[in-house]
Amino acid sequence: MAIQIGAKPDSDFDDPIGMLKDCHRRIESFLGILCVVVDRAQGRSLTDEERDAVKAALQYFRTGGQRHTADEEESLFPRLRKSNAKSFEEIDRLEDDHHEANDLHGSVERLFSTWIESAGLGFEETLQLLSQTARLKQLYSDHIQVEETIVFARAIQVLDSHAIAAIGTEFRFRRK
Repeated sequence: MAIQIGAKPDSDFDDPIGMLKDCHRRIESFLGILCVVVDRAQGRSLTDEERDAVKAALQYFRTGGQRHTADEEESLFPRLRKSNAKSFEEIDRLEDDHHEANDLHGSVERLFSTWIESAGLGFEETLQLLSQTARLKQLYSDHIQVEETIVFARAIQVLDSHAIAAIGTEFRFRRK
């Protein structure tokens, strides 16, 4: 059974909400890869295919996930706060999710790196990796649901097309 890595996101930033949703799909895809590898490779060395898939997933989190967080926290969330949208509580929760996810990602990355370098993990490390990848997957699942059903819907209602276009422009310039 081959491990499938999702396609790269479109480079079209005219729809920043769509771009953030695309990033969510990629995050879910890569988290799925990490969970599959942990579940099926316990107690043994990683195959070359598994190692490559883990490295690609971790690289995406290091770059794409961090850019996603920055896009939201530096552009979208401040604009929603300025608009007096009734989403402050959700935005605060999403920012907390970002911080917890970053901490978990760092720990998961260290454990996977140990696994790759030492050709295996001890029992305690394996349990820690299992629980942390499961927590990361649940955290992102909950985060994405709140963001897409509440925050993005409010953003579309509250922000006019000029503000949404400006967010897209900010994303475009920050990525170059």
